[in-house]
Amino acid sequence: MTTTNKTFADLGLIEPLQRALTADGYTTPTPIQQQAIPLLMEGKDLIGCAQTGTGKTAAFALPLLQRLYDNPKPASSKCTRILVLSPTRELAGQIHESFGSYGRFINMRRTTIFGGVSSQGQIRTMARGVDVLVATPGRLLDLINQGRVQLDEVEAFVLDEADRMLDMGFIPDIRKIAAKLPADRQTLLFSATMAPGIAKLANTLLKNPSRVDVAPESTTAETVEQKVMFVERPEKLPTLLNLLENGIYKAIVFTRTKHGANRLDAQLHKAGVKAVAIHGNKSQNARKKALELFQKGHMQVLVATDVAARGLDIDDVTHVINYDLPDQPDAYVHRIGRTGRAGADGIAISLCDSGERRLLRDIERLIGVSLTGGVAPPPAKQGVKSDSGKPFRKKSPGRPAHRKGQASGEKKHWEKKAGDHESRDQKSGDNKPWEKKAGDHKSRDQKPGEKKHWEKKAGDHKARDQKPGEKKHWAKKDGDHKPRDQKPGEKKAWVKKAGDQKPGHKKPWNASEKKSGEANNKNDNGGAASQKRRSRRSRPGQPKIQRAAA
Repeated sequence: MTTTNKTFADLGLIEPLQRALTADGYTTPTPIQQQAIPLLMEGKDLIGCAQTGTGKTAAFALPLLQRLYDNPKPASSKCTRILVLSPTRELAGQIHESFGSYGRFINMRRTTIFGGVSSQGQIRTMARGVDVLVATPGRLLDLINQGRVQLDEVEAFVLDEADRMLDMGFIPDIRKIAAKLPADRQTLLFSATMAPGIAKLANTLLKNPSRVDVAPESTTAETVEQKVMFVERPEKLPTLLNLLENGIYKAIVFTRTKHGANRLDAQLHKAGVKAVAIHGNKSQNARKKALELFQKGHMQVLVATDVAARGLDIDDVTHVINYDLPDQPDAYVHRIGRTGRAGADGIAISLCDSGERRLLRDIERLIGVSLTGGVAPPPAKQGVKSDSGKPFRKKSPGRPAHRKGQASGEKKHWEKKAGDHESRDQKSGDNKPWEKKAGDHKSRDQKPGEKKHWEKKAGDHKARDQKPGEKKHWAKKDGDHKPRDQKPGEKKAWVKKAGDQKPGHKKPWNASEKKSGEANNKNDNGGAASQKRRSRRSRPGQPKIQRAAA
């Protein structure tokens, strides 16, 4: 569908919406708004492929607000008429505010549901029912499972930033939520890229959708000037400080990790730069306060991870600086989309060290533009992984040409052969120690001509106190053995039989000959111990004995 220079009135929007747009400074619709609004007002399902900053929030919010205006009816308790899913809390808050701004002259109820804050206020609002609900998947699914939210009355279902949902692993939650929606609904899906996973999701959720493509996939805005500065890691901070001193009014600086964002924030504060950090480990209140400070111009720099790369609509951002290049090339597109919004000019600067050259090539291949002034790498072939598809391992540098102390031309130690090796105390012509044979070996106290100790036989062995001709102690037989106190002719202790026991003696090993009173007595005193124990207990019919307290 081609676009023409239309006004919002030409798109068929009602007067209250036009008045709100005029109050916000909107004059003409953007290309995606010109294409999407008429289709959505007809009630069609839609796939919108457009990068951030193209006005897609208004593209789906305006026709849905007009639906509420044309068909006013209160939502039941715990229900909503319009459901919008967002990947992040920040984006959910901005979509919620956009609905409020565009629909300021329309009577409606709206709320947001997201994690990181108490759910009690969200539950109370949903108990009365709302017209528009903007939510993140995790918290929404939690409240649905608790019975606090019902989706029986949803008329329109919007998936915003679907590719980001895929990256964050929300697709299973989205499918669970979609399973609870009415079959008769209007479904809208917006994404900056159309990955295979997104296409598969769209096929299961949408019915005969129309498609709107505003810009080629994974391309950057033409209004953003992109630069690369090759600096090593230790020089990144001084380079960033130098850039911030040269007329940068408002900049978003992206790091790869949350820890890196906190560290850079502290370093900038130490250098006297007004900065504030935002990332996933910050509480919702802290993130909201940080955005407000940056939006109002109280902070020069917003240090952020990729959690802030999607959907944040902050006015007058003049620069985006990639302190760390992103691991995923498409994240670069969304990062630099924070500047150059709504036709304004912007500058994106990437600080690239030697370890990030591979990431830079992936970015250039994705956007089809060389950021270094050369020829852009060819696009990746179908089925072939990009350079950063799997992390490279550093190759082993191999053995050094010379070891420490080795003179030029000298044989390398691993090239020496056995014949070249000499031990420290080896003299010329001597056998090498590993070449000695058994016949060359002598024990320390071995005399010439004497047998080697390992050649001695058992017959040569003598005990220390053995006299010549005396039997070896190990050759003694059982008959030769006598206990220490055994006299000659006396029976051996181990030969005694049961019949040798003296009359009258109890046989401790024959329990059957014990008397009945001794059968279970293990004490040798004839049961006195057990009788003593029984005497301590109270006998039947007698009161228990109470011992006096010590």
